[in-house]
Parts: sequence; structure tokens; C-alpha cells
Amino acid sequence: MSRRILIVDDDILMLEALHDLFTSSDYEVKTANRGQDALEILQHEKFDLLILDVVMPKITGFDVCIEVRKRRDEMSKVKIIMLTAKAETKGPDIDECGCSLYLTKPIDPGKLIEIVKTVLGDSAQ
Repeated sequence: MSRRILIVDDDILMLEALHDLFTSSDYEVKTANRGQDALEILQHEKFDLLILDVVMPKITGFDVCIEVRKRRDEMSKVKIIMLTAKAETKGPDIDECGCSLYLTKPIDPGKLIEIVKTVLGDSAQ
């Protein structure tokens, strides 16, 4: 059974690129281009990893991360990678949201796959 990843980014080209990258590496991928859509998907589906863009209109990646961490079910402990173009890697939002890892764009696709494998404990694959 392949690992499930939900990728959330308001940049459609980034969503498509990440979708293709992870599906070609045998991950099952679902995408959303708004934070609200991600929260709705998470009401009905479970994932092994969330990859969230930080800067999105209305509901940011931080907002999604915080809402997931507030849940009272197994999804509250899902691994979350924040992926953003913002250079700032410290701050109250980052420290308080409870993400597993915070990465800045651009990132080498091969390196991102390796990071995801490590975060998911799949690095021996």
C-alpha cells in the first residue's frame, strides 16, 4: 500500500509539479489549491503526510496546520511539511503550528523526495 500525501498550494503549476514528482515516486497524491479545500478533504480522508504552502489567501498553511493539530483523532499527529518561498525559518507561526519540517523554495526535487522518505520513515525503500 502506497503512502498518501495531501499537497496544498495556491500555485497551480507548483501543485502539478509536486503531484507529478510524488506520483512518479509511487506515492498516492491528492491536491488542493486552497486551505479551506484541504480542511474539507481532511474531514473525510486520511493521509500519511501533508505538504502545505505557507502563503495562501484566506486560510494559510499555518492555519491548516494548527487546525489539524487541534483535532482529537489520529490525523492530529500526521507529519506536516511546510513548503514556502518565504526565507524566514523562525517565528511564532512556525514555532506554534506544530509542523514536522519547514522548507524553503526552490528545492531540488530529488532532495525533496529524500526528505519525504526520511520524514515518513521510508528511507530504506
